[in-house]
Amino acid sequence: MMNYRELWQRLLTVYDEGEAKAVVTWLMDVGFHLSLADLLGGALERLTVEEQRQLEQMMKRLEQGEPVQYVTGRTEFCGHWFHVAPGVLIPRPETEELCQWIISDAHCSKHHTILDIGTGSGCIAVTLALDMQDSQVTAWDISQEALHIASENAQKLGAGICLVQQDALRPPQDTCCWDVIVSNPPYVCYSERLQMHNGVLDHEPHQALFVPDDDPLLFYRAIGQYASKALRNGSSLYFEINPRHHEQLCWLLEQQGFKDITTKNDQYGKCRMVKATRP
Repeated sequence: MMNYRELWQRLLTVYDEGEAKAVVTWLMDVGFHLSLADLLGGALERLTVEEQRQLEQMMKRLEQGEPVQYVTGRTEFCGHWFHVAPGVLIPRPETEELCQWIISDAHCSKHHTILDIGTGSGCIAVTLALDMQDSQVTAWDISQEALHIASENAQKLGAGICLVQQDALRPPQDTCCWDVIVSNPPYVCYSERLQMHNGVLDHEPHQALFVPDDDPLLFYRAIGQYASKALRNGSSLYFEINPRHHEQLCWLLEQQGFKDITTKNDQYGKCRMVKATRP
């Protein structure tokens, strides 16, 4: 049985030392309920034979660059644990900030009809349903696998959301039916792939990540056009965005008739969120 040091050293072909230690610490905490203090105190030696076998299988997956969230099958988002698998993106801290913005804006109102476009694991839809309990939340995704995972998360966390298989690029002809529309659509250009970790490129779904280099606002254009009619007057559209294209996106939303267009930086100081209001 290896010790903590030997475990993280196995990952140095994939991560630097700090990342390797963090990944092993996460794995042992989430997968085996062992803290770093436990690990340093010899807890690995007390694992059962079955737990040792499971740990070895997990370590082999990590050595192949698979994200630790997929290996454990879980990740935390806005204080709740969500099941994740390679069919959905792993929720990011930036998306938590987007949810917090929506919840903060809505705290004075009780009832909302909310649409989450491209729900993936359901992290946005479920979070809004739990924190805005008088609201009706609908979530779209084109992927049946994603909808299955989102449904599992909603049921496990007790969130009542309506899940619909829907292509965001071909939305229905709705009018004045939503108080909030939110989306974290694909926004990474293919040319940005060289800057991404191999764990993301090799394991997370490209359909949920990438857009063509010659049309980086592909999904924003379609969703904005839909929202310009489907939102009720005075209601808001929220996006998570690629910081590289925030100026073009704000111009696009203005051309689509939105007002009070506001951007917000994430915790890393990058322009990551946009809010626009239908007048």
